[in-house]
Amino acid sequence: MQTPKKFKLSNKTFTVRMVDKMPYPGHMGEVDHTKRVVTIATQSNLTGRSFKTEEVSDTFWHEVTHAILHDMNHTLWNNEKFVTRFANRLNEIVNTAEL
Repeated sequence: MQTPKKFKLSNKTFTVRMVDKMPYPGHMGEVDHTKRVVTIATQSNLTGRSFKTEEVSDTFWHEVTHAILHDMNHTLWNNEKFVTRFANRLNEIVNTAEL
């Protein structure tokens, strides 16, 4: 999947930024709900290895899931276990869909 540069959620535009590494150990991405920015790392800040395309895609959908749930004022918006499991399944669907 090619990572989008922007997307709309509830008629608000979010920008997607690709960075080499996140400033926090072990993090692959984050969403800033106020600035409407999703940041995705392309390399591990722990090992320096480049992430596979599937990992970047999964991280994108993980952060989008956070953004959607936050926009809905859903109590699970910050539940990492739920967000990860949901985003993994969404990523699988997006990347295996036949057009």
